[in-house]
Amino acid sequence: MSRVRTAPWLRVAPAVFLLAWGGNHFTPLLHVYEEIGHYSPWQANLLLGMYVFGLIPGLLVTAAVSDRYGRRPVLVAGLVSGALGSILLACGLESMGLLSVGRLLAGLGVGAAMSVGASWIKELSSPPHEARAPDGAGARRPSLTLTLGFALGAGVTGSLAQWGPAPAQTPYAVHLALTVLAALPLLRAPETRGTAMLTPAPGAEAPASTAGPWWQDLRVPSVGHRRFTRIVLPAAPWVFAASGVAYAVVPAVVAPNLGEWATLYATVMTVLTLGCGAAVQPFVAGIDRRTRGRALSIGLALMSAGMLLAVVAGILRAPAFALLVGVVLGSAYGITVVSGLAHVQAIAAPGDLAGLTGIFYAVAYSGFLLPTLLAALLPVSPYPASLAVVALACLGCLAVVATSLARLRREAGPGHPQPEG
Repeated sequence: MSRVRTAPWLRVAPAVFLLAWGGNHFTPLLHVYEEIGHYSPWQANLLLGMYVFGLIPGLLVTAAVSDRYGRRPVLVAGLVSGALGSILLACGLESMGLLSVGRLLAGLGVGAAMSVGASWIKELSSPPHEARAPDGAGARRPSLTLTLGFALGAGVTGSLAQWGPAPAQTPYAVHLALTVLAALPLLRAPETRGTAMLTPAPGAEAPASTAGPWWQDLRVPSVGHRRFTRIVLPAAPWVFAASGVAYAVVPAVVAPNLGEWATLYATVMTVLTLGCGAAVQPFVAGIDRRTRGRALSIGLALMSAGMLLAVVAGILRAPAFALLVGVVLGSAYGITVVSGLAHVQAIAAPGDLAGLTGIFYAVAYSGFLLPTLLAALLPVSPYPASLAVVALACLGCLAVVATSLARLRREAGPGHPQPEG
């Protein structure tokens, strides 16, 4: 009997999925740490924010290191970081220090997944590793893998916290066991960069020079490309601003009408938002073709509509209506992240791919700070008023992106709906 060959990118996807899982499964546990860990709300939110201190260097440094030394060793290190993070979080219920370090390590792992893992999946979704990859697979596969990890991680953890034993330990034990399993196929994935590619496969890109210290590789020349500065940058912060508003702000708005089900509602909203984002991603390439390269504009238009619906939800405070916000913002998230990543991959040189992907996700993650800003403004501005301003800002970014896309199409000439810059 012939042996079925696993697609190379599927050997990397489980690790990326589990790293995303480990990054987002802390969110539904905030209430748990306040209740059984006796942490104040500001302490719980500080633990949530510690993740960013690992995420940013994880995005930028791992990209440069992987371009030089290879994708596999860096992503394996990211997987180890995520596993250690879960161990510390499981053991650290009564220690703010252990929890903080655990969250930082989880952020490092997610940063490696977003930059190195996403780039590796993209490279394995093209020749010579996959000769007949579907249209848009290089952008869709990594973003869908990350989105599913974020969604299922929060969903499983929230369910265990609501109904399972030891809510501050069991979710991390489950994540740790799955992480060990994900490491096995990762070790057999084909290398695409670094010293392992000194003699590249036929059709593969030759590795970049390793002369000079590694930190020189932190420079990403493609970051100054006008397609990046005029199209990607104005859109990127809205990627995680959408998810942040949907599953951080909206549950807080309707919380007075939820009673003891606040944790479960926040879990449902997280899964619903990211689930809709995952469901729409396979169709983004088709949307882009049919709209002559306007998918990113469509994502931002849907984002603006979702923010306006969030204003209405803030006024009505109806939990059922608020679920609609999750559907719209989740769909907008899915379209925006895939189309934005497609622009990044179109302009990045082979040696810049991981670095530019890391910068894209770093800027995108800045939007996750929006819920914190809106909460800080509550004494002077209620959620509906603040969200109305956010919707206007999103419309402004939509105008910038749409204008820049139209200019690029004109410069590319007829027959080029997706100009390469």
